[in-house]
Amino acid sequence: MKKFNFRKVLDGLTASSPGSGSNSGGAGSGSVHPGGTAGVLREEIQESLTSDYFQICKTVRHGFPYQPTALAFDPVQKILAIGTRTGAIRILGRPGVDCHCQHESGAAVLQLQFLINEGALVSASSDDTLHLWNLRQKRPAILHSLKFNRERITYCHLPFQSKWLYVGTERGNTHIVNIESFILSGYVIMWNKAIELSTKTHPGPVVHLSDSPRDEGKLLIGYENGTVVFWDLKSKRAELRVYYDEAIHSIDWHHEGKQFMCSHSDGSLTLWNLKSPSRPFQTTVPHGKSQREGRKSEPCKPILKVEYKTCRNSEPFIIFSGGLSYDKACRRPSLTIMHGKAITVLEMDHPIVEFLTLCETPYPNEFQEPYAVAVLLEKDLIVVDLTQTNFPIFENPYPMDIHESPVTCTAYFADCPPDLILVLYSIGVKHKKQGYSNKEWPVSGGAWNLGAQTYPEIIITGHADGSIKFWDASAMTLQMLYKLKTSKVFEKQKVGDGKQACEIVEEDPFAVQMVYWCPESRIFCVSGVSAYVIIYKFSRHEITTEIVSLEVRLQCDVEDIITPEPETSPPFPDLSSQLPLSRSLSGSTNTVSSEGVTKDSIPCLSVKTRPVRMPPGYQADLVIQLVWVDGEPPQQITSLAVSSAYGIVAFGNCTGLVVVDFIQKTVLLSMGTIDLYRSSDLYQRQPRSPRKNKQFIAGLTELNDSPVPLELERCKSPTSEARENSYNRSRSSSISSIDKDSKEAVTALYFMESFARKNDSTISPCLFVGTSLGMVLLISLNLPSSDEQRCTEPVMVLPSGTLLSLKGAVLTFSCMDRSGSLLQPPYEVWRDPNNADENEKTWKRKLVMNYSSASQETGDHQYAIICSEKQAKVFSLPSQTCLYVHNITEASFILQAEVVVMCNSACLACFCANGHIMIMSLPSLRPMLDVNYLPLTDMRIARTFCFTNEGQALYLVSPTEIQRLTYSQEMCDNIQDMLGDLFTPIETPEAQNRGFLKGLFGGSGQTFDREELFGEATAGKASRSLAQHIPGPGSIEGMKGAAGGVMGELTRARIALDERGQRLGELEEKTAGMMTSAEAFSKHAHELMLKYKDKKWYQF
Repeated sequence: MKKFNFRKVLDGLTASSPGSGSNSGGAGSGSVHPGGTAGVLREEIQESLTSDYFQICKTVRHGFPYQPTALAFDPVQKILAIGTRTGAIRILGRPGVDCHCQHESGAAVLQLQFLINEGALVSASSDDTLHLWNLRQKRPAILHSLKFNRERITYCHLPFQSKWLYVGTERGNTHIVNIESFILSGYVIMWNKAIELSTKTHPGPVVHLSDSPRDEGKLLIGYENGTVVFWDLKSKRAELRVYYDEAIHSIDWHHEGKQFMCSHSDGSLTLWNLKSPSRPFQTTVPHGKSQREGRKSEPCKPILKVEYKTCRNSEPFIIFSGGLSYDKACRRPSLTIMHGKAITVLEMDHPIVEFLTLCETPYPNEFQEPYAVAVLLEKDLIVVDLTQTNFPIFENPYPMDIHESPVTCTAYFADCPPDLILVLYSIGVKHKKQGYSNKEWPVSGGAWNLGAQTYPEIIITGHADGSIKFWDASAMTLQMLYKLKTSKVFEKQKVGDGKQACEIVEEDPFAVQMVYWCPESRIFCVSGVSAYVIIYKFSRHEITTEIVSLEVRLQCDVEDIITPEPETSPPFPDLSSQLPLSRSLSGSTNTVSSEGVTKDSIPCLSVKTRPVRMPPGYQADLVIQLVWVDGEPPQQITSLAVSSAYGIVAFGNCTGLVVVDFIQKTVLLSMGTIDLYRSSDLYQRQPRSPRKNKQFIAGLTELNDSPVPLELERCKSPTSEARENSYNRSRSSSISSIDKDSKEAVTALYFMESFARKNDSTISPCLFVGTSLGMVLLISLNLPSSDEQRCTEPVMVLPSGTLLSLKGAVLTFSCMDRSGSLLQPPYEVWRDPNNADENEKTWKRKLVMNYSSASQETGDHQYAIICSEKQAKVFSLPSQTCLYVHNITEASFILQAEVVVMCNSACLACFCANGHIMIMSLPSLRPMLDVNYLPLTDMRIARTFCFTNEGQALYLVSPTEIQRLTYSQEMCDNIQDMLGDLFTPIETPEAQNRGFLKGLFGGSGQTFDREELFGEATAGKASRSLAQHIPGPGSIEGMKGAAGGVMGELTRARIALDERGQRLGELEEKTAGMMTSAEAFSKHAHELMLKYKDKKWYQF
């Protein structure tokens, strides 16, 4: 264990200014400087953390795959795969088995094909590349890739228990790939050989490939223009051709292999019999209006996919998507299930991307016995139970509804009280939806165990509709526990009653902006975009009561009477010119109501005045709303903190600070930011009228992932320009810069037992206030001494005059005791406020003060850790001397910072706008980790990134997905033990005995050897220029290629030889093409000569 000398300044020995430590702040970025003072006492602080404790790696991704494009299912392993437009693949099994993998190219996934019961997956991407994934490891890796150079992939088909993959292309050709070697076979089915020679038009891209269930040697090829070819692989000719005058979207076989069904662009289904291919055996338009005999049915929307599945004891299932009538334009996307004469239309909430019917057998030539349909929607995944007549859906065990309403904020709590998860679940389970199938979730593959990580974790997400969701995030899983709807506190917004629509808060007036949760006391606090704060208390009992509300008029602006120079470079520039998607907080640019009266002292929302029934769970205790001031809407809340021990909530915005006693339901302080300085301010200021300058905020709820350039969202810290020239000035110059700024936002708040004033001898309740100009103020809280007095006697709140300064807006606070242990804020032990069994007269509040030692109460010293957008500082209290300063960044700025506990030691974790994640030890601020992890592409990441204890962090990686990561080396080493297994050894079910007569007359009696037909010995080699084989990082070739030294040189030499051979092959092809052209020219010349040989000159 390393020991570091840490300086403690003797209290009262020096009278240096609070910002004395900032003299060393002019050093380069990342420098650490001990603050120098006279008369120091050396004290050893043992810091156990070293850089070996830290490493960054992604752990697991939760939520619905963003922008899905493809779906696949392994009927034996019972695992599901989803591909996306961004090149991601999510593989799902039983709860706990959830894997995310990514194509490096980022190309969209066109199609997925499992190697059934083989532990492998083939993906086809929009960059015309095939990839083979190995699923026999917890993190899948690519074994091989095959890049098509001259043709575009449109469809793939892999027969069951075959190693030859059929690949259809946009040109209409069909190629065959060996799955084991991922090399192209020389066997090719050219489109001009498949169609009749008399056909003058190109049949279009290949939209379907499948081998006959009756005969593996026959391949069914569907072309887009309506042509279907039944190809004999052995004789290399078309056995029959089918033509239809409507485009084909999909085809599916009857299991006997005598019939197949096509879906078409006019909403029709055609059933074809191989014995009479001249016309359809049956044509139906399921949703078309019935017409007179002899007239064609009215066309409908295209049927994008059809599946034809047979049952042994009932009529077959015909399941398709689309096909609705055009005259019902407002109808939602639907899935139609036809079973016998019954037709059931299941309407979906989102467009259907893909669906698959889950069947009992993997063999295509047996009765399929479908039992479920997996439907992939644009924003959801549902599975329909086919075994029940009402077709209920299965309850989805995965957290696919994170984005049910867009996520606007997140909070992450690791190692929280263990009883909380059970308590929240017991309340939340009573409100779960009903009507699900009573059968188990059918995607049940893989294996998962709890692993070594057993501490409880909870994630909280705030949403645009005002809802709050509590999630159990323990053991790398995510399960919703409880949902709270904050909008129920307010009256519903109504347009009318003499009010114009522009006066109503526009879209998402209840959007959650910030949450603060004390797990020990179960106090929960929410702030919303409509400038309100709600205090919730947890109760197991239902109550009906009126909601107490407070309206606060927060108004402050000052005018410098000494230097009345005009404002330049305001700290909050007009974002409306930078953010095209921004909007006013009030939803209106008008300051005058429809009656012509200027709005004043009116909140944005109306709290319910009638008694409200509150079910068990979190119940609203107090609502605090900021009101309009002289036609100006209240500004957004920028900071929030709650102390259950003090019974106080504090919040601030760019106007000032509000402190409220939620026990007595009174406002203790409502003061402009500048007024907080008055006790130590050298200048006199006079109040002036509010500025006519609205504040605009970026929309919190955009689901559109089209990235707005970061330069438009936030080119640099919003307050950096106004502070750039005032960082190293004296106190007077700092105040002067404040005078010039129209707004100074309160950006951070923190309750703690600390030293409110310089050279105090004892600790007392304090509120740390950090501003956007890097100033830190301490506010003293004078609380009544007894419980009885606490409910009646007033609480005194007074700025102490203490001022500390940093570069950049203040982000976070924390305190440590003299031994270097992190101090936790005091809290009140939870008690059910509605428990009738307890006698309120005898009950006393039980407070936990979290003193690390007895000496703390007698007034020993503390270390205050403060982090801003630019730097971190450690101050000694009560002397207020800066001991250490670390300039974290100069070119960028910190987005999120948090003091966290790791291996029982504290450290400072930061996420920077340039994508770096940095960890610093405490209290010495030594850099432990600096990794360029994630470039900030949009403000969603900045808004949702959060750190927590035990080396955990998360952010919203897309509008629908949460990405969790760890910065703990130990967790990175053990991550394999925490993840689920995608592949488990399962015996492939045996094929049913078809019987002697069926085997004799039901199909081809001869066996079909694909190896003999498609192998190099018979089919030859494919053109090297057609496709390029690329060894994957998970293959032996890939690992050899990544090796250095002699093996690396040999690999490079082999690649060079391959490239030379490829060029020679291309030259050979060009030569052969020229010879073919020459032969054709010679042939045509000879025919021309014969034609005119015996003609006289006058016959020409």
